[in-house]
Amino acid sequence: MESHIYNVHLNWVADRIGELSSPELLTQIDVATPPQFPKGVEGVWSPEHFFTAAVNSCFMTTFLAVAENSKLEFTDFKCFAEGKLEKQDSKYLMTEIVLRPEVTIMNESDKEKAERILFRSESACLISNSINSKVTVIPKIMVR
Repeated sequence: MESHIYNVHLNWVADRIGELSSPELLTQIDVATPPQFPKGVEGVWSPEHFFTAAVNSCFMTTFLAVAENSKLEFTDFKCFAEGKLEKQDSKYLMTEIVLRPEVTIMNESDKEKAERILFRSESACLISNSINSKVTVIPKIMVR
């Protein structure tokens, strides 16, 4: 596979708020210092949210590809993610991402297969493979 470039532009708006955009995308999104920090802003996406969202969304897209290739029949997928920020050695780090995927499958007999696919998806996720944070998957599989 050849390399790909993803362009993101940032424009400072005011205080601790910026606006992200990309020439490849239709929408813009605000970003700010999270409220846990001095002058942080409530209700606006933070870099920490984006970091957690990058892992979560990559996990989903990887799951969709692996599930399709494995011919897993499912009717619903959602994933809740928690990103943990900690201070270590006087530096702030995103130390852990906990993914809680919920998958609804058609057949009880596919339960183990669905679980294997979820764990395989995390290990194949390019964002998870690009970070130092611990990524934990706690799956919930339901049968329709």
